[in-house]
Formats: sequence, structure tokens, C-alpha cells
Amino acid sequence: MTAPLLRLSLIAALAALCLVIATGLGSSFIGPERVVAAFLGHGSRMDGVIVWTLRLPRVALAMTAGMALGLGGAILQRALRNPMAAPSILGITDGAAFGVVTFLWLFSDEANVLTVSIRWQPLAAVIGALVFASLVGLLTLSDPRRRDPVRVILYGIALSALAKASVTLMMIIGPVYRASQALQWITGSVNAAHWMDVAIVTAGLVAAIPALVIMRLPMRQIVLDADTAATTGFQVDRNRVALMILSLLLTALAISQVGAIGFVGLIAPHAARLFHGQFTAGYLVATAMIGGILVLAADTLARTLASPLELPAGAVTALIGAPLFLILILRSQRTHV
Repeated sequence: MTAPLLRLSLIAALAALCLVIATGLGSSFIGPERVVAAFLGHGSRMDGVIVWTLRLPRVALAMTAGMALGLGGAILQRALRNPMAAPSILGITDGAAFGVVTFLWLFSDEANVLTVSIRWQPLAAVIGALVFASLVGLLTLSDPRRRDPVRVILYGIALSALAKASVTLMMIIGPVYRASQALQWITGSVNAAHWMDVAIVTAGLVAAIPALVIMRLPMRQIVLDADTAATTGFQVDRNRVALMILSLLLTALAISQVGAIGFVGLIAPHAARLFHGQFTAGYLVATAMIGGILVLAADTLARTLASPLELPAGAVTALIGAPLFLILILRSQRTHV
């Protein structure tokens, strides 16, 4: 077995272990052997109901959404040639939150009752993410220094602040239907998972595979500086936009189902680089699995640390991701001194 395949196998084994442990944890603990038996259909009827109906949809959604967020972050960092790039930093995550709160604000009446179905909320998240990502893209394209990846991040940070401020104002002014639930969604939560949500995210991941296969060579070439890449005939701007759109769609797909869970797209690619290597075969697979592990671990901690209260999973990822972002900034400053 080659070294990259061995590393991927270890990550996959860790993901499987986390899945079994997370499924067993809850108000009634189920041991790993009983969880595996329930997976295979050999356990007791009660274990089967708890595992397949109550817990596994949440566990599976956390895993698949984390995979989409990790992939989105890896693609974005490669497209911008910047290890600090992440959907939560470029306004995509906050744009989705803006879309959701705008939806709740527009369609709430004076009695604080929602006048349309709550099932439209994921679409509002996707639209919000698309709008803010488009604004970042338009501002970047109009900038004479648009080939500098730092410009994109600066615009993203500015628009993220704008989205956060707008969300805060709408939550205060109201009326916002179920304001507390909206706040929980903004910080990220997987507690309302259904098998249909899992199917939607899984379908998106499967649909992204052909695009990733087609873009595998551009993803390698784009790491060159813009001038060097251009001399080889590589169309930098066109491929960068294509990769950013793919990253946006994966991120919007995930956060439309689990809320604005941030920093996974920042942490997962870095962890994959350290453990697996950035230019090693299977890097994106490793990133996706690590992203799934991160969200699943964060959600498991969120629902067990303060039981019976449930903390937002996004708060746990932010506690890890924010210090890492500061470390990356300080490290980049040292390298430019």
C-alpha cells in the first residue's frame, strides 16, 4: 500500500470511528458494538429506531455538510493562492445568513408569524450567498490589482462586516419569525436534520465529482503566479472564476442545510496539507473527510458538553478556527518581514 493511500485509509478509519461514536452518544448511550449491529440490521428493534430514525440523519448530515465545506475551502484557497482564504472570510457564509434573516424579516407579519413555508429558508440562504459572492467578484474584477489574491479577501472581509451588521439590525428591528431559531441557524446547527437534507447534500457532492475531475489540471496550474501561468497559455482569470463558483456552490449547499458554520473551509485544507500533503494524490478526498470529521466532532461536542442544552456547532468550530486564522495572519506577516 502506497503512503498516500495509507494516509487516506487512516483518515477514513478515523471518520468511521467518529461516526460510530457520535451515533452512540445521546440521552441514552448505545455502545459501539450495538451501533454497528444496528447499522447492519442485526441489533434490537429499539436500537434500530434510535440509530436510523433519531441519530443517524443528524450524524450523516454533519458529515456530508462538513465534506462540502472542506472541499469548498480547499478549492477557494487553491483558486486564490492564499492559505487564509475561506468561505467564512469571503462573505459567503455571512451572505447566506443575511439571506435567511431577510427571508424571515420579509415574510413575518406583525404577530411574528411566518406567512410562507419555512421550507423556503434553504433557498434564501443560497440566494444570499450568491448575492454577496457576486458583489465580492464584481468589486474584484473592477479593481486594477484584481490578480492580487489579497484584494479578494479584503473585499470579502468588508462585505462580511456589512452582512453581519445588516443581520443584527434586522434581528433588532423585527418582527422576525422565531428570532431565537434564526440566531441558532446563524451560528450553525444540525439539530433539525432529516434524511432528505442528507440526500440533497450528498447529491451535490456527487454532482461536484465530474467538475473536480475536469478541473484537476487547472487546479495544479493555478498555483503558479499569474504571469508565469499566463506564459504557458493558461487562462488565469477564467479558471479562477470557475473554481470560485464551484467553491461557492458547495459552500452554499452545505450552509443552506446546517446553517452558517464557519471556519471549516479554513481548518480542513490546512489539516489535510499537514497530514496528507497538498500536491499528493487524494488531497481533496482527505480534505473532504477531515471537513466531515470536524463538523461531526463539533456537533457531537455541542450536544453533549452542556446537555440537556444544545450549543450551536458553529460556535465550537469558531473557537478553533478564529485562533487558527490569527496564527496564519501572524505567520504570513513574519514571512514578509
